[in-house]
Amino acid sequence: MPTFSAQVGTLLELYKNPQTPESVWSQSCVPGFQKIRQEGRPVCCFICVSCPESDISNQTNAKQCIQCPAQEYPNSERTRCLSKHVMFLDFDDALGTTMASMALCFFVITAVALGIFVKHRDTPIVKANNQALSFILLISLLPCFLCSLLFIGHPNTATCVLQQVTFGLVFTVAVSIILAKTITVILAFKAMKPGRKMRCLLVSGASNSVIPICSLIQMIICGIWLGTSPPFVDVDSHSEPRNLIIMCNKGSITAFYCVLGYLGFLALGSFTVAFLARNLPDTFNEAKFLTFSMLVFCSVWVTFVPVYHSTKGKFMVAVKVFSILASSAGLLGCIFAPKCYIILLRPDKNSWKALKNRRGFK
Repeated sequence: MPTFSAQVGTLLELYKNPQTPESVWSQSCVPGFQKIRQEGRPVCCFICVSCPESDISNQTNAKQCIQCPAQEYPNSERTRCLSKHVMFLDFDDALGTTMASMALCFFVITAVALGIFVKHRDTPIVKANNQALSFILLISLLPCFLCSLLFIGHPNTATCVLQQVTFGLVFTVAVSIILAKTITVILAFKAMKPGRKMRCLLVSGASNSVIPICSLIQMIICGIWLGTSPPFVDVDSHSEPRNLIIMCNKGSITAFYCVLGYLGFLALGSFTVAFLARNLPDTFNEAKFLTFSMLVFCSVWVTFVPVYHSTKGKFMVAVKVFSILASSAGLLGCIFAPKCYIILLRPDKNSWKALKNRRGFK
C-alpha cells in the first residue's frame, strides 16, 4: 500500500501535468472505421463500424466515412483511395492478341480460297451455282473477318460507330448473297421443267436483286440509328469495383437489336430456303452446304445473346469478336472448304466427264 508521502507526490505530479481523462466506455476508432453513437447511452458511448465498400476514413474517430471518386476505389484497410485500372480489350492483352491473330489468319485463308477460285474459274465446280455470287461472297467475307479488329483497342467515337455499322452491313451482304445463291439453285432446278418463265428469271439474274434490296433495308436501319441515337464512348465504373471499363455504348439498344434482328431474319430465311432445296437433283448442288452454313451461323448468334449479357468488361467485347469470327468461319468452311478439297485434292471429280458420269448414275 503506497505511503502518504507517495500519494502526495502523485497528486503534485498530476497538478503539474494535467491530462484529459479517457472515456471508460469506448475506445478510439482507428482509420478505416467510423463512430456510430449508441442511442440511449451516454455521449461517450459509441461503436466503431467499418466503412462501406466504396468509402474510406483517414483519421481517428471519424464521424463519417468519405466516398471515393468514381475513378478510384478504397484499399483493403479503407484508409485511402487508389486509382482504378483502365480496362478494355487491348491488342497487347493475351486475349486481344489471340482474337486479332485469329481474324488475320481467317482473312488470309479467305484470300487464298479466293485465289484458288480465280485460278480455277473455268472448272465445272467453280462455274456451278452462280460463279459470280461465289466470288462476291468470298470478297464479302474478307471485311467480315476484318471488322472484328474494330472491337479491339482503345475505343473512340469513330470506332464505336464503325463497329456496329460495318458489322451490320457486311454480314447483311454475306447472308443476302447466300439467300441469292439458294434461290438460284431453286430456279436452276425449276428451269429444267417445261416453261419459259423460270428460265427467263434464271437467265435475267433476278435472284441477284435480293442482295441490293436486303442491303438497302439494313442501310436504312443503320441510318436511322446514327441519326437518332448513335453509339458513343462510355465509361463503366460500377461493373467491376477496381476497374474502369472503357467501352462503346450502343446509344439505342432498340436500334442495335433491330440490326441484329433483321440479320437474324435474313439468316433464318436463307436457312429455310436452303433446307427446302437441299435434295434437289442438281449436279454440284450446294444447297446442303448452304443449309449447314446457315445452321452454324444461326446457332452462333442464338448462343451469343445470353452469353453476351452474362459477361462483363472486356469479356463482353471478346464474346462478340468470337461470335463474328465463328459465324464467318462457319460460312467459309461449310460452303468453300468442300469445293477447295475437290479442286486441290480430287481434280478427277472436277471435270465435265465426271459431271456426265454423275448425271448418268443419278
